[in-house]
Amino acid sequence: MSEDKMDSCDLLCLDLPHAERIRARIPARERVEPAAAAARALGDPTRLTIATALHAGDELCVCDMAWVVALAQNLVSHHLRQLKIAGLVSSRRQGKLVMYALTARGRTLVDAVVATPVPNTLEPEHV
Repeated sequence: MSEDKMDSCDLLCLDLPHAERIRARIPARERVEPAAAAARALGDPTRLTIATALHAGDELCVCDMAWVVALAQNLVSHHLRQLKIAGLVSSRRQGKLVMYALTARGRTLVDAVVATPVPNTLEPEHV
């Protein structure tokens, strides 16, 4: 059987009550768009690496982040800005430094995308 035949029904059948219950639970487009943007933001390997490092380190400045991920500061800064626009990263000024951290949503999404919890390097190891 061809792959096209495998992907669609040969008979039009619709369990309307079941389909309507599902349709009623689907989030509105206004809620789906930001979620899709957040997922796209982590779809870039560099941004996912940066987000994973933030998850492990809690809060980092661009200088430290650039060293951790072994990339140029301007490139890291660009990707952090994209993560911030997607609502996955927050920033705060500390003197001359700008400190970045994952938002709660960012932490949850990184855990989901990476599929195994990212260890927090700041927590003491259990022996």
